[in-house]
Amino acid sequence: MTLIDSIPVPSIANRERADRLARAGEEWAGRIAADPASAQLTYRVKGRGEGSVATRITSGRHEFLVDEPAALAGDDVAASPVEFALAALISCQIVVYRLYANALGIRVDDVEVEAEGDLDARRLFGIDENVRAGFGAVRLAITVRGPESEERYRELRDVVDTHCPVLDLFANATPVSVEVSKGN
Repeated sequence: MTLIDSIPVPSIANRERADRLARAGEEWAGRIAADPASAQLTYRVKGRGEGSVATRITSGRHEFLVDEPAALAGDDVAASPVEFALAALISCQIVVYRLYANALGIRVDDVEVEAEGDLDARRLFGIDENVRAGFGAVRLAITVRGPESEERYRELRDVVDTHCPVLDLFANATPVSVEVSKGN
């Protein structure tokens, strides 16, 4: 048994999932209609260095580790930052597929996503400042299982592609401000 196996994820029937997704959509639509400012969300996550190059992340009531493999000076006790970035993309895709399948009345029995990202380490190590530090390319392979036609699933993909927040982060430049201060 791995650590991840010890984290129980409740089983849920398709009908219950559909009801929860519909209810969440209705509640958010009502909340935003009553107060458009309520659509503005701010997420706060903190991290602290541990071990060689690991980071303990705290996000609300959740805590997890991010590390690097030994080849990148890590202890390989957790996935790397770029693997977590791909994981964030995958999980957001799955959420948005389920959300919009439900909203559009497209039956999805299961959705599975695989991601690959190509990263040139020369910039990371200061060898070549002319290559990009981040992914040069990301590929998603999405498998949707269910009774609908390929055309309906392509329609769903098009809607998901325009509404997935993490896909948007990967596809578009996002302004980032950085402030460094000396702690005590």
